Amino acid sequence: MVKVFDNKSEISVAAAELFVQIAQQSISQNGKFVVSLTGGSSPEQLYTLLAQPEYQNKIDWSKVFVFWGDERWVSLDDEQSNGKMADRTLLSKVPVPKNQVFYMWQDGISAEDYAARYEDEIRKHLGVDLSFDLILLGMGPDGHTASLFPHQPVLQEKQKLVAAYHLDSQNMYRITLTAPLINKGKHLVVTLYGDNKAPALHEVLEGEPNPELYPAQMLKPETGDITWLVDKAAASQLQSV
Repeated sequence: MVKVFDNKSEISVAAAELFVQIAQQSISQNGKFVVSLTGGSSPEQLYTLLAQPEYQNKIDWSKVFVFWGDERWVSLDDEQSNGKMADRTLLSKVPVPKNQVFYMWQDGISAEDYAARYEDEIRKHLGVDLSFDLILLGMGPDGHTASLFPHQPVLQEKQKLVAAYHLDSQNMYRITLTAPLINKGKHLVVTLYGDNKAPALHEVLEGEPNPELYPAQMLKPETGDITWLVDKAAASQLQSV
């Protein structure tokens, strides 16, 4: 499903409402809400909204478990850290237990070894179906999502749930959920805005299959659903909207 909005603020409100709705439903049905957050600049407004009383007070944060979809392999005090951004805008402002927040970072260990530990933690909290209640995602102008970048070997990963690799173009390690795990999610919500995303969004949703070039084409939930929340600029090249 693709929903088109006038601007980023409207997208953030819609995403916050979905977040609350899915959290309430998951807690009611299963006694907990397991979410995978996204990083970058796109979700900052969403996280700031969720910290406001009108949204925060609708969620039982004691039953929320927080993971990430991907991360730059940098310490939590680094400005590039997705975890730091989420802390600043949301997690430090809501009563989520600290032992229920699982950052994609640990000092004194390699990114590859920590990816294996992170996978173990995910298996422990998701159980046999391995389904996050909600996975928040974005998409870059190059069509990447999470840290699934074009032409990277991680796109072929079938066994690992979490993978770490060196992204040469950025000269840093990245750690990411893999496509098979993401596609087990119950609800995927992708938010993006700006005309610089329009060409890739058109290719991802309406172009010929080429996930090596446009990895976001790999977002195909097995049994769950996917919602694209985009602004008019990002949707400007779509034919079906």
